[in-house]
Amino acid sequence: MKRAATIQESALSPAFSSAPISAGETNIGWIGTGVMGAAMCSNLLAAGFGLCVHSRTKSKAEPLLEQGADWCDTPVEVAERSDVIVTMLGYPSDVRAIVPGLLEHCSGGETLIDMTTSEPALAAEIAERAAAKNIASIDAPVSGGDTGARNGTLSIMIGGDAKAVARLEPFWNVLASNWVLQGGPGAGQHTKMANQILIASTMVGICEALLYVQEAGLDATTVLESVASGAAGSWSLNNLAPRMLVGDFNPGFYIEHFIKDMRIAQAEAAKLGSPLPGLSLALELYKLLLAEGHGRLGTQALVLAMAQEADLEWQRLAEV
Repeated sequence: MKRAATIQESALSPAFSSAPISAGETNIGWIGTGVMGAAMCSNLLAAGFGLCVHSRTKSKAEPLLEQGADWCDTPVEVAERSDVIVTMLGYPSDVRAIVPGLLEHCSGGETLIDMTTSEPALAAEIAERAAAKNIASIDAPVSGGDTGARNGTLSIMIGGDAKAVARLEPFWNVLASNWVLQGGPGAGQHTKMANQILIASTMVGICEALLYVQEAGLDATTVLESVASGAAGSWSLNNLAPRMLVGDFNPGFYIEHFIKDMRIAQAEAAKLGSPLPGLSLALELYKLLLAEGHGRLGTQALVLAMAQEADLEWQRLAEV
C-alpha cells in the first residue's frame, strides 16, 4: 500500500522557528468563515490571538469583526499580514485557486494550515511547494461539527512536519480536545477520509433505526436514552439523531460538502483497490437529497431520503 508522501524536518531551513506560538505575539490569518470557521475564529479571538480574516462574503465575518478581528480585502492581504495562515474552504478547487497566491506572497518562515477536507495528493503537492520557500504546510482537517467548533472540542487530524506541528500546540489546544499528528503531508487528509467513511455508514444505520422505531410505535426519545449509552453509541447518534426527531435539518455540516468528501474517499479507495460498499450506498442516498435541491441542509436530513425510499413519511416529534 502506498503511504502519503512525507517531508522530513530537514526540508525546512534550520532558521525556521521552533519556538511555540503565543496568543500575544502570533498573527493568525484566516480564510473562510463558514459554519465551522466562524466558530473556530471566535474561540481564537477569545483566547487572545490576533486575527485577520477574509471570506467571499464579508457579512459572514461581521460578528468576528465586532469581536475584534481585522478584515482583509483579499487572501493575499491575509498572507502578507500573518505568521500563521489558515484556509478552511469548501472544495479542493478552492484550495487550488487560492493557495498558490498565498505562497507567492509569503516571505518565508510562515506556517500554512489547510483545514479544508481535501485530497491527500493536493496536500502533499502544496507541502512540497511551500518547503521550497521555507514555509511549513500542514493539512489539518477536523471532525466534530458545528457543536465541536463552538465548544472548542474538535478532533483535528494532522499531516506535516513534526516540528512545525509541535510549535502550534497553543493553536490546536484552543480549537480541539483531540489533535493527533498522523504522519507527513497528506496523512491528515487520509485520516479524515477514514473518518468520513465511518460516518457515512453510521448515518445510514441511525436513519434505519429511527424509521424502525417510528413504525414500531416506540417513543424515539426513550429509545435513544437506552441505545446511545450502549454499544451503538456514537457522536452522530448523540448529536444528530435528536435533531432528526424534531425536524431540525439546519446545517452543522452541509450535505453538499459531505458528498464532496465521500467522492474523494471513493477515489482514494479506488487507487488502493479497496471496495467501500457502505460508503457507496450512503453516497447514492445523499445524492437523492442533492437532486432535490437540499445540498445546503445538514447531513442529518438523510432520514428524509431514506423515508422516501421506503415509501414512509418521516414524523417529527415537534415543531422546531
